[in-house]
Amino acid sequence: MMKKKSIPASKPFLILFLCQIISALDVPLDSKLLEELSQPPTITHQSPKDYIVDPRENIVIQCEAKGKPPPSFSWTRNGTHFDIDKDAQVTMKPNSGTLVVNIMNGGKAEAYEGVYQCTARNERGAAISNNIVIRPSRSPLWTKEKLEPHQVREGDSLVLHCRPPVGLPPPIIFWMDNAFQRLPQSERVSQGLNGDLYFSNVQPEDTREDYICYARFNHTQTIQQKQPISVKVFSMDSLNDTIAANLSDTDIYGAKPVTERQPVLLTPTGSTSTKVELRGNVLLLECIAAGLPTPVIRWIKEGGELPANRTFFENFKKTLKIIDVSEADSGNYKCIARNTLGSVHHVISVTVKAAPYWITAPRNLVLSPGEDGTLICRANGNPKPSISWLANGVPIAIAPEDPSRKVDGDTIIFSHVQERSSAVYQCNASNEYGYLLANAFVNVLAEPPRILTPANKLYQVIADSPALLDCAYFGSPKPEIEWFKGVKGSILRGNEYVFHDNGTLEIPVAQKDSTGTYTCVARNELGKIQNEVRLEIKDPTMIIKQPEYKVVQRYGQVSFECIIKHDSTLLPTVIWLKDNDELPDDERFLVGKDNLTIMNVTDKDDGTYTCIVNTTLDSVSASAVLTVVAAPPTPAIIYARPNPPFDLELTGQLERSIELSWIPGDENNSPITHFVIEYEDGLHEPGVWHYQTEVPGTQTTVQLKLSPYVNYSFRVVAVNKIGRSQPSEPSEQYLTKSASPDENPANVQGIGSEPDNLVITWESLKGFQSNGPGLQYKVSWRQKDVDDEWTSVIVANVSKYIVSGTPTFVPYEIKVQALNDLGYAPEPSEVIGHSGEDLPMVAPGNVQVHVINSTLAKVHWDPVPLKTVRGHLQGYKVYYWKVQSLSRRSRRHVEKNILTFRGNKTFGMLPGLEPYSSYKLNVRVVNGKGEGPASPDKLFKTPEGVPSSPSYLKITNPTLDSLTLEWGSPTHPNGVLTSYILKFQPINNTHELGPLVEIRIPANESSLILKNLNYSTRYKFYFNAQTSVGSGSQITEEAVTIMDEGKMAMASRQVDIATQGWFIGLMCAVALLILILLIVCFIRRNKGGKYPVKEKEDAHADPEIQPMKEDDGTFGEYSDAEDHKPLKKGSRTPSDRTVKKEDSDDSLVDYGEGVNGQFNEDGSFIGQYSGKKEKEPAEGNESSEAPSPVNAMNSFV
Repeated sequence: MMKKKSIPASKPFLILFLCQIISALDVPLDSKLLEELSQPPTITHQSPKDYIVDPRENIVIQCEAKGKPPPSFSWTRNGTHFDIDKDAQVTMKPNSGTLVVNIMNGGKAEAYEGVYQCTARNERGAAISNNIVIRPSRSPLWTKEKLEPHQVREGDSLVLHCRPPVGLPPPIIFWMDNAFQRLPQSERVSQGLNGDLYFSNVQPEDTREDYICYARFNHTQTIQQKQPISVKVFSMDSLNDTIAANLSDTDIYGAKPVTERQPVLLTPTGSTSTKVELRGNVLLLECIAAGLPTPVIRWIKEGGELPANRTFFENFKKTLKIIDVSEADSGNYKCIARNTLGSVHHVISVTVKAAPYWITAPRNLVLSPGEDGTLICRANGNPKPSISWLANGVPIAIAPEDPSRKVDGDTIIFSHVQERSSAVYQCNASNEYGYLLANAFVNVLAEPPRILTPANKLYQVIADSPALLDCAYFGSPKPEIEWFKGVKGSILRGNEYVFHDNGTLEIPVAQKDSTGTYTCVARNELGKIQNEVRLEIKDPTMIIKQPEYKVVQRYGQVSFECIIKHDSTLLPTVIWLKDNDELPDDERFLVGKDNLTIMNVTDKDDGTYTCIVNTTLDSVSASAVLTVVAAPPTPAIIYARPNPPFDLELTGQLERSIELSWIPGDENNSPITHFVIEYEDGLHEPGVWHYQTEVPGTQTTVQLKLSPYVNYSFRVVAVNKIGRSQPSEPSEQYLTKSASPDENPANVQGIGSEPDNLVITWESLKGFQSNGPGLQYKVSWRQKDVDDEWTSVIVANVSKYIVSGTPTFVPYEIKVQALNDLGYAPEPSEVIGHSGEDLPMVAPGNVQVHVINSTLAKVHWDPVPLKTVRGHLQGYKVYYWKVQSLSRRSRRHVEKNILTFRGNKTFGMLPGLEPYSSYKLNVRVVNGKGEGPASPDKLFKTPEGVPSSPSYLKITNPTLDSLTLEWGSPTHPNGVLTSYILKFQPINNTHELGPLVEIRIPANESSLILKNLNYSTRYKFYFNAQTSVGSGSQITEEAVTIMDEGKMAMASRQVDIATQGWFIGLMCAVALLILILLIVCFIRRNKGGKYPVKEKEDAHADPEIQPMKEDDGTFGEYSDAEDHKPLKKGSRTPSDRTVKKEDSDDSLVDYGEGVNGQFNEDGSFIGQYSGKKEKEPAEGNESSEAPSPVNAMNSFV
């Protein structure tokens, strides 16, 4: 019986793991069940540890908790009890621990600064919140200062200091001019991290009087500005003119020209500096240099590489940004500023410290009376954090004693718990950079079994698909689950079923006979309960007549068939698509029950047509291509496009309408179907014609709607079935009056390009849509659900505005309104946008792998909290790779595989795994910005499978009655080999198979001698390997034993045709013919006769030219020694007598040609020309029949 570890069922209410201890219970998230079960308090929502509030708004300190019975709440302030009833400005929300401090009714936010902590308590324990530090935000005014104008020589460096007021939190700095436009920045001019504006070298165009530094305080939604700073740049030419005007002709004058300078660092100063950053934060390092030409900045890490995928360069590479820093990022970072005259560098020594972070946070523990369990609290940091425990909010050292509890450092061990052992425990991990506080309860329950799956639930499944029957349950102690089929059926067992720990029964391949009623029984020592569900198996939907490829002439008719077969109880729907999109909305397309017909086919109908059949349980599709070709020419009437209309006239001129009339041109044997009216806006887009409207071909006048502030001209195009005419001559012009805009920009969107901005874009109005001069846009935005006032700015005729300093990925309400010199457009509608995304903060937790078989596994994970995604959730990526094969113990290059699961999916299948191997995987969440951190690597192993075929099988050393077999182990054993199976059987001359013999061979053997075989007999061998799972694929070979020489001699005596007179005469005639042939050749050679090859050799004397080989079937013509080379000896089998599967089974032996008959390389028979030799070892394909005439000739010669 197959059994799997717990996996979540497909229904949302089935399983939510509240704890992960092996002995702990799983509590399903069923509302009715949770209402009945007692549970200690759990903090579900609380304000952040560092809570900065708006001093103008009421202070809301959140503390929400759940429990059974519902918990009561209390607060401490600065370590002492906070009596809410004695402060009239403070109230607590009903059924909640959330405090509301009424500031808007006379309270002062400064009076409520402090450290707050919430306690939620019921009869089963007490949970506490973090220490919440309340501080009101501050946005102080800029200190007044007298700013002197900056007078700078061209080419010198310059720093404009911002020095914003110190606020809480710190403000966002940006530089703008008097028109509220951002000052352009470049490699030469840029803003530093401290807000100052740096000029590597100034140019004459930098002269201006409105350099203004702005500070934006987000909490109070206020923007403050510094007094404008004036900069005047003196160019060398103007300075020389000034000097010349004040000197006499005899004086020597002239300022030095602009000289190039090598780089000098403006910030940081000196050659070295240090920086401390916390783990997980963003590391920002900055280098800004002066010089002419403008220096280029480059960053390196001494003794290492900049981390890939986490390194970004900002501010024209002047800022190095490393996200999610860790201790490994500590080291020396060097910035190098270089231009054509030299370079300068600065080394920043970075040390990464770490506030405490969880390795294993304590998890809630649900136990039955008498069970054991543990709470584990493990954290890391730099320096190493200290761990302390509390029980119900009290240090455990002074808490009431519990004999079932024992504290061992970062672990609390519970033994033989009782119901009075229920409590909430707090783990505190702290170092100098922060702390972590986690609540985890121990809840001891004694409950009889309950089944949560609805009774008589119906499951419908397509045949040959998996069926999952749910039996969600709960009980304490954990109940045992059994399944039965039918009312009086026996308990289900066997490999055809899979029983999951969450109670689900899986039928991997459901068949028709799987239909029926199934009963789930849950029992523990406190009781027993059962539930029935029904399973119906449906026939799969099939397309039995698919659409076929069609070629049709233009204007013809074509039809595609799509005949289906489906389960009679399912209602199918048939959809036709063209090129994977909906069919055109055209009456020529007729969709029938089993077909699609297209009438009057045109070139646009060319494409791929797909028939899709859907039922509630499955879907199938089939496609075919339609090719449209031109119809053959016919000597019919010549059709042509119509002639253009003429004599256009404008009448009835009004502010918003006008009447246009015309006279049609010649139709050219094809009726005009319609007229297209186009217009030109000579004021905004002269020479560009736009579509206005179209009217039927029988109409020659039209009333046209007009827009304000447009200089109109009109023209008309006639259209028939052949095509469009040339445009008519333009009409006279008509200029309409100006008005305020009638419409606002379309396609307004708000999408952040960076984590701290919101890019608002829209489609600008076309020229005629402006309705008048001076087109501008009023851009407004406010954060959604925060009750902010609208922030607005009026911009020029552009299509984008960037809001900086926004929180990461929060919704905004946005609207864009058009206006011109005559007024505003109507109030625009609001759209919802989001500020920029950032990489996800956390990795998916509770990653579990459930191995289904040797090549397939299922992975599960808990979804990350949406607030940590920091963007649009796109899905999850699973990285998995093979660590090693368990059968070989050898490692190889790790090739990571990646599977992407879209949306908020929490499980996925990993196919194509190798059996009997170790794998690792991790899971990452993905948003529009990229991937989040990886979950800890999860190790899992695949079980054994059947092996591949042995790598080779060689058969050597044939004798009269034995053969030697040698083989190689399987390339992929897929487990531990248990044995080899050898089967063989003889094959007679008619290729009939004899009886099959089977031998089992130990797995550690690699060769075998088969004895007691028949001589001169061909055998066929079948060979495969086995593991504990089963037998692998087999390899087959053939071989032949040697012929008995005694038998051969006896056969030779019985039929010796060499003594027959007719045979002797024949041999003499053959010998005489050979002798005559040799004499003729000898005479021709002596006469100096040459073949063409010989002549070519004499002409070129090329040593590379070789004589014609004997096996080419021609005579050589070189030395006599070449002529007398021994003839080559052919053989059917290799020297090692390895029998190859691809070799032909046919041979001369099978046809009684004898053992000495041989073939040359070109297939010519040469045995009759060879001299008699000593007897060689018998080949593996001898015949048992009488010797051939060739053998007799050999013995005769």
